[in-house]
Amino acid sequence: MSEITPDLVRHLGVLARIQLNDDEVTRLTSELDAIVDNIAKVSEVATADIVATSHPIPLSNVFRPDEVGHTLTHEQVLQNAPDQADGRFRVTAILGEEQ
Repeated sequence: MSEITPDLVRHLGVLARIQLNDDEVTRLTSELDAIVDNIAKVSEVATADIVATSHPIPLSNVFRPDEVGHTLTHEQVLQNAPDQADGRFRVTAILGEEQ
């Protein structure tokens, strides 16, 4: 017995404020019914001895530890800048003057 009926789909459409035509109601009725059936199948095999997972394979941190290394001086950073002012890169304004 199907749990999803055309009337239920229309009602859900009204609750979601989605206007559905008859073709959409027919299509969504069968699609939603298939979804509910598949969820029921998964629920049948899901038992307490099966651990829930969010990923099919274990995750591990692949980042290296942060280590302080050689960094450029302020002067080195700005030496090839096409334009600079007050120790900063100077760029063309992209916003209006009111910003």
